Amino acid sequence: MDLQLQDDAVLCTAATSGLGLASATALAREGCDVAVCGTTPEHVDDARETLRAIGDGDVLAVEADITDPDEVEAFVEATVEAFGGLDHVVTSAGGPASGPFAETTERDWYLAYDLLVMSYVWTTRAALPYLQDGGGSITAITSRSVREVLDDLVLSNAVRRAVIGLVKTQSREFAPAVRVNAVLPGAHETSRIQELVEDAVERGEYDDYEEGLADWATDVPLGRIGNPGELGDVVAFLASERASYVSGVSLPVDGGSTRS
Repeated sequence: MDLQLQDDAVLCTAATSGLGLASATALAREGCDVAVCGTTPEHVDDARETLRAIGDGDVLAVEADITDPDEVEAFVEATVEAFGGLDHVVTSAGGPASGPFAETTERDWYLAYDLLVMSYVWTTRAALPYLQDGGGSITAITSRSVREVLDDLVLSNAVRRAVIGLVKTQSREFAPAVRVNAVLPGAHETSRIQELVEDAVERGEYDDYEEGLADWATDVPLGRIGNPGELGDVVAFLASERASYVSGVSLPVDGGSTRS
């Protein structure tokens, strides 16, 4: 299927690894000019090389902290300058600290809010004038925790839901020029999941990596966890004209795990 994204300009936050990079990769493969940011220099360099090797569009990869509004605005402006405009925004962010409510501090809550909510606010606010010029899309990568709480992830469970409220509100306020959606990933075999499984193997919780990975998939009806590229393909679809009548949607991409 031709997604008709050739030569579109896309900005992806926190996308030098994990599901953010998978999304940027899918968009680059469709012929988009893709800009990504991250805070780890090695990841930024690796992402730049990865994306350049995939598609024939331009690539911009920079160091930027999405919890700093000035750096977010500078990233948006650099993207527009490099590509001559902006058609799509994909927002991603690392997960906040894990743990139960009783172990969180007030600072944990403020940090989680900046990471998950304000980064989305700053990015979409800076990008909106450019998106409105020619129409476009915003896709937020959040978590299935906005539908069903996950144990020991109180910060993610509580704070990410504000992003869904923003997505739904923006889908009405920005229409018809800009479509706004969210994807709710379940477990995918990112480097983070790989590290968690490998650490569990070292602790003796599993005999090998395959057993640990299978345990992560215990409650997944499709019988496995996701490949990051599968999430990326959904993000690319939502950016495309093939999804031109899809807005205000929060779409689980979790192998059927979500029960609601």
